[in-house]
Amino acid sequence: MDIKTPLIWKNWTFIKWDDTQDHHLSHALHYWSWVFEWIRFYNTTKWPKIFKLEEHIDRLFYSASVFQMNAEFSKEEIMQACIQTVAKSWETEGYIRPIMYYGTGKMWLNPTGAKVETVISVWKFGKYLGDKAIDVKIAKTRRVDPRTTDMNAKICGNYSNSILVSLEIKKDGFDEWLLLDTNDFIAEWPGENIFFIQGNTVYTPELWTILPGITRATIIDLFQDKLDIKVIQRKISPEELWNFDEAFFVWTAAEVTAIASITNEWWTKFIYNSGNASSTSKKISDFYHNIVTWEDENYINHLS
Repeated sequence: MDIKTPLIWKNWTFIKWDDTQDHHLSHALHYWSWVFEWIRFYNTTKWPKIFKLEEHIDRLFYSASVFQMNAEFSKEEIMQACIQTVAKSWETEGYIRPIMYYGTGKMWLNPTGAKVETVISVWKFGKYLGDKAIDVKIAKTRRVDPRTTDMNAKICGNYSNSILVSLEIKKDGFDEWLLLDTNDFIAEWPGENIFFIQGNTVYTPELWTILPGITRATIIDLFQDKLDIKVIQRKISPEELWNFDEAFFVWTAAEVTAIASITNEWWTKFIYNSGNASSTSKKISDFYHNIVTWEDENYINHLS
């Protein structure tokens, strides 16, 4: 991913790409004491629109509270800063990355007293995994245990095992990976929630070991409101992979991504009928696309 954006917002100041700098002794650089959000904006039928901006900023501030960060700005001010940064980017669609982190002023583990920095970046980028159904491998590495961190927060440190897993799986030639939790139940890809379809029933892992994704909540609403299909949230074991007809990931960056196969740790491959024209996963993907681009204007008022 080659990212370069003309201007970056930092503490109410717009900075050119080549002029950005952070100190080598920033607390976040040494101890990963930063929180973030992925937010997407779309070139809709009316104007560029940021999807669920308020929900994302609510979660950003929740994540900051977990690290006891005293932000200098209100939620409303950060939302306005996101809008301004999109406008100054001259992009009609892409991603917004707001981050809050501890800068200089304190070293060692306890960051109390370090300056809290807030930065917003915007860049053009398409659908993360494209439109094809993907091949997935269950990783040997387990999802972070919820007893060791706050799974509801987007904390940088929660993604350290994601880096390890990414290195593990990519060398085996798979498109993406799936993590089990420390009790060996299906959790998620470190950035994506997962859904399974069996007949007219949809299943997804229950909250606790997974991030309660904003896209995940939207998809659950869509199943219930658009297709009148109930979504059951419960523990799902890898042995149940035989039982499902379809599977797909959801995430802000990936939207709805059909899964063609899942290979377990013992190299047993499970094939799914996901993403074809008549599949339920394709229908839900189309509904999601319609609401984020405002093609379904009445429904977007309900969800946004």
